[in-house]
Amino acid sequence: MSTGMPGIDPLDGLRAPQDPDCDVFLTGTVFLDIIFTGLDSAPVRGTESWARGMGSSPGGVANMATALARLGLHTSLAAAFGDDHYGEYCWDALEQGEGIDLSMSHTVRGWHSPVTVSMAYEGERTMVSHGHEAPPPAEPGPAAAAFPQCPPRARAAIASLVPGRSEPWVASAARSGAMVFADVGWDETGRWDLAGLTDLAHCRAFLPNAQEAMRYTRTDCPRAAAHALAEHVPLAVVTLGAEGAYAVDSSTGTAAEVPAIAVEALDPTGAGDVFVAGFVTGTLANWPLADRLALAGLTAALSVQEFGGSLSAPGWAEIAAWWQQVRTCADQDPAALRRYAFLQDLLPAAARHWPLRRAVPTIGFRP
Repeated sequence: MSTGMPGIDPLDGLRAPQDPDCDVFLTGTVFLDIIFTGLDSAPVRGTESWARGMGSSPGGVANMATALARLGLHTSLAAAFGDDHYGEYCWDALEQGEGIDLSMSHTVRGWHSPVTVSMAYEGERTMVSHGHEAPPPAEPGPAAAAFPQCPPRARAAIASLVPGRSEPWVASAARSGAMVFADVGWDETGRWDLAGLTDLAHCRAFLPNAQEAMRYTRTDCPRAAAHALAEHVPLAVVTLGAEGAYAVDSSTGTAAEVPAIAVEALDPTGAGDVFVAGFVTGTLANWPLADRLALAGLTAALSVQEFGGSLSAPGWAEIAAWWQQVRTCADQDPAALRRYAFLQDLLPAAARHWPLRRAVPTIGFRP
């Protein structure tokens, strides 16, 4: 279900009649995520483990799409959905529950939804996945004609770069004026060659984690890696895990670092996606670089306190409640509070008290 706060548009005052209807376009694979929480340790071979909590939600690229939509961005997703109950549930949850535009998505007859089972314990997670690559759309229609080579006009697009592979839609989106934000996964080839990320040339921002950034730049410091990456892309953002994030904007010559918010993590699933969504939101809103990092880190911190990637993505209601709560704590560091003072003019008074329970626990509850 959407947890956005009615009336909050992060791009208010920036929209013009000639602007595209879509704020952010993305494409990828939608999984059904089944998440077990409350495990004291990893499952032991030959035994049965009982979890104290369980949830299910759309996962994969749906984590990012949901996080964007809950922050008030008009989000368009191009994806294949399985012709099964899981696929029907994911479609309904994203379109009806989150307000995500699925006009460029399609259902594949006879294809089952990919599934990931995630087990969260000791602040980490273990996952088991199953699925098959979806065939291209077989029936004529808007989604079949455009999927995914001709993305809609959008302010921004989000891509996941794969070494040695180029996606034509990325260049198309950039030519249409979209700011392309990219992340990257672990390089299974072990080459860690930036030249292999051919679509990076079309990107406005690149957001790897510290290990990925250092390997790609052959550096031993994530901050040095960010500066090295900024020679290849206008905006380099390196996430530092428990230390926060560091960013370099080569177009302005500025750099910023914001520490992470210390929280007790229930489930880290999707936290990276939520971070990217927060950073994209701040960038489209033309915020200062440090404020963008602060919002991204805050949304990621709020997300890990709930289970389930897309279920845990916070909206403005959660952000407003957090901001109200931390300002009433007597032992807060004034300097830390000033770091988030930019929220004051954006957020109305919180209508609900912190903490908020926002995750829908499972599939199939009928009205």
